[in-house]
Amino acid sequence: MTGAEGAGLGLALLSAGCLNWGFLRQHGTAAEMPPLSIRRPLASLRLLFANPRWLTGFFVGIAGWALYVAALKLAPLSLVQAVSAGGIGLLALLVERTTEVRLSRREWSGVAAAVAGLLLLGLSLVGGQTAGRHGSAAAVGLWVAVSLVVAALAAGPAAPRLAGGAGFGLAAGLLYAAGDVATKAAVGGGAALLFTAAVLACHGLAFVALQLGFQRGSALATAGVSNLAMNALPIAAGTMLFGESLPGGGAGALRLLAFAAVVAGAVLLVRPEPQPVSAASAASTSASVL
Repeated sequence: MTGAEGAGLGLALLSAGCLNWGFLRQHGTAAEMPPLSIRRPLASLRLLFANPRWLTGFFVGIAGWALYVAALKLAPLSLVQAVSAGGIGLLALLVERTTEVRLSRREWSGVAAAVAGLLLLGLSLVGGQTAGRHGSAAAVGLWVAVSLVVAALAAGPAAPRLAGGAGFGLAAGLLYAAGDVATKAAVGGGAALLFTAAVLACHGLAFVALQLGFQRGSALATAGVSNLAMNALPIAAGTMLFGESLPGGGAGALRLLAFAAVVAGAVLLVRPEPQPVSAASAASTSASVL
């Protein structure tokens, strides 16, 4: 490993720390605020940006993103991705160590599966083909449109069936990933610059979804699930839309296994906890049966 790669990995680790600490600070602050509403966007934004604690988390997260970009300039994507994969594990540790929340066995299992999947995903990128072609405008537009529809379903009809806030977290991850895909299309130049509007729209909607999720659920169910989608989906899009070939042999099988582990981790994290049956409701149920 060269000195530049070592520095890049150090920046990637620092980036993961900043991003996840920032998410946790934003979550804790937003959860204590009056309800945010997309019907009053300016009032909701003023509420967020006027709060010093939330603002600190926001800017630390921005710094984490800048460190991630810097890490990519010094180290290969595969190595940076492998380090960033530990972000959800770091988030789980921060939740346990810095808050009064105690994670359940199911949540720890989801974190372990997700971290393992993202690490395998990073390993599958080693030596793979990173150069591809410019994706067709129609295919990228369809990806963004489907992402918008699935995000709307996750934050809407599906949300009550998931863990609190998980629907909004999933929606945010889908939208951030769609924004990344549109960014790759936009940097191609020419007509692809039309995707700049899609980038801004997707990232703006993702920001809104994440903040709304923070008021409805745990940090893992919101920021954690969002991070999973953000990390995994753009890699899938690279293969499907931009001609980045799936590696052959063991590396290809590793990537498929990685996606399966990420999906399993996400399923565990979004699944709601079973609600305990109170004595009163149990007695009522027994009476109705009799």
